[in-house]
Amino acid sequence: MSSAPSTPAYTVEPARLPDDAADIVRIWGASRLGRPEAHRPKIDWFYRQCPFGEPTVCLLRDQASGERVGVSSAGPRRMVAGGQGLETGVLVDFAVHPKHRSLGPAMILQAALMEASAGRFDLLYGVPNPKSLAVVKRLGYAVLGEMRRHARVLRSRRYLARRMPGWLAALAALPVDAVVAVVLFARSAWTRSLTAGWSDRVDPRTDVLWQASRLGDTALAVRDSAFLRWRFDAWPMVATRYLLVSDRDGTLHAWFACQVEGGVLHVRDFWSAGAIDGVPRACMDLLLHAAWREGLDAVSVECMASAACHAAWQQAGFRERGRRPVIGRWQRGFAVGTPPALHLTAADEDQ
Repeated sequence: MSSAPSTPAYTVEPARLPDDAADIVRIWGASRLGRPEAHRPKIDWFYRQCPFGEPTVCLLRDQASGERVGVSSAGPRRMVAGGQGLETGVLVDFAVHPKHRSLGPAMILQAALMEASAGRFDLLYGVPNPKSLAVVKRLGYAVLGEMRRHARVLRSRRYLARRMPGWLAALAALPVDAVVAVVLFARSAWTRSLTAGWSDRVDPRTDVLWQASRLGDTALAVRDSAFLRWRFDAWPMVATRYLLVSDRDGTLHAWFACQVEGGVLHVRDFWSAGAIDGVPRACMDLLLHAAWREGLDAVSVECMASAACHAAWQQAGFRERGRRPVIGRWQRGFAVGTPPALHLTAADEDQ
């Protein structure tokens, strides 16, 4: 006589918003995912106001207690590659209650999300933390490349103070920073045909710039005003300002979406007509000068891009400060053959 099949310890079910928002926020809180004060705003912004549709969300239920104990999501993004539109999903907000934090439940939840997304997205991608990299590789995700962070110091006192007494750092910084200031002023003066100004909101000229862009075969998010307005302007927890670089007749040549934290200007996104191969040096010089005029200590940018794009940042005086792996899985018609290269910035993550 055969025994009855055992009941699985965990099951996965699709989330339905807004009904399941409370459970999702509770799991985030229990697993200490992100900042608690940002949980409710993120439900409204990322999960309910995304212009590309609601994310695909899976919830893990513990059969013994009946409680939902895990959540994983894939947020939709519009991309293009070689003139063809792509439906992609960014892996976000993976959380499992500490009492159930073992390999089994994590694998079950992530495998279910992959299956639920298979018919919707051409690409699933994400930037996992080092602890979860082994898990996602076992599920069939591949390392597609690396997010490389570049930084350039504008004022050196805080950095010198890490290696010497504060009073000595203050003295040593004077000549170093004076040279930096002179160089920045001189290079910005050479760009007389261009001007730079700050805006608290996305500029409609970004659509004209996007339409004039040289994209090639690289896969990247559509960087138009609709995307920027949702991605940055609508997010209430962090203020974003745009540095707009234009010529004298008002034609937009480049923009940088920037956030300030701890005295550092973080470039969360950037674009110019040829940004796939690097933003023009003159535009970067104006970015650096604008950050210096704001009294900031450094400028930082993170991206997964072409070698030429990384080289352009380094030629502007930036130095590489770290790397993070980008994992992904091509699906639907892109599951075979050679997939396109990717261009990603911090804007292509969840927040």
